[in-house]
Amino acid sequence: MAIDWDRRTCARKGHVTYAPDDPRLRIRLHADTALGEVWRCLRCGDFVLGAPHGSGPAGDAPLVPRGKVLRDLFVLRFLAIERAVRGVFIVLVAVAVWKFSNSQDAVRRLFDEYLDVFRPVFKHFHYDLDHSPVVGTIQKTFGYKHSTLLLVAGLLLAYALIEIVEAAGLWYAKRWAEYLTVVATAAFLPLEVYELTEHISALKICTLALNVLAVLYIAVTKRLFGLRGGRRAFDEERRSASLLEVEESAGVLV
Repeated sequence: MAIDWDRRTCARKGHVTYAPDDPRLRIRLHADTALGEVWRCLRCGDFVLGAPHGSGPAGDAPLVPRGKVLRDLFVLRFLAIERAVRGVFIVLVAVAVWKFSNSQDAVRRLFDEYLDVFRPVFKHFHYDLDHSPVVGTIQKTFGYKHSTLLLVAGLLLAYALIEIVEAAGLWYAKRWAEYLTVVATAAFLPLEVYELTEHISALKICTLALNVLAVLYIAVTKRLFGLRGGRRAFDEERRSASLLEVEESAGVLV
């Protein structure tokens, strides 16, 4: 079932009406009824009872996202939420690494104590903790220098900051954020592919697929890097989707 993005958005945010000065265009957006005057919503096209939200030259009317633009905005906000969640998670990991660097010896002793407790339990289920890859990785981190752990925490915070900035920009559909997302995401794709060659997991595959789709979708639909006509074609596409532009063209042809 097709989603009516225009009416769906108007149901959440309300209608947007505007009274242009041009009489030929004004009459196409306005009508008088027994209940009073009605104006056509610039988003969904339905007639709305009451005075318009604004008036003036048609060129000063708000450029209301509608149709395909609204669908693209929904996808961008989905990616923004995913970036924000990832950014918060990375911040928590960075804080954990920083705290671990300040109490490395205490954490090692605590880990060894719990390892001694759980070793016979896991042995009962025929699992050798001493040869576990997870346990080996954790033990390896205990050998890292304090300065190395601080560097890792700093790099994680920088990466988290990029993710959060991306999320904020994508939520408001900023073009610079779209460029940042494509460049930053594409830069990490080789690392994600390398990680898959080391160890394959469903999470890694899903993450790689999502990032590849995100790069392709944003670059193509937003016409970045000159694709499909670049910024000029993108702006013309948005203006051509405007209800005022549609009605003005129709009024000239009539």
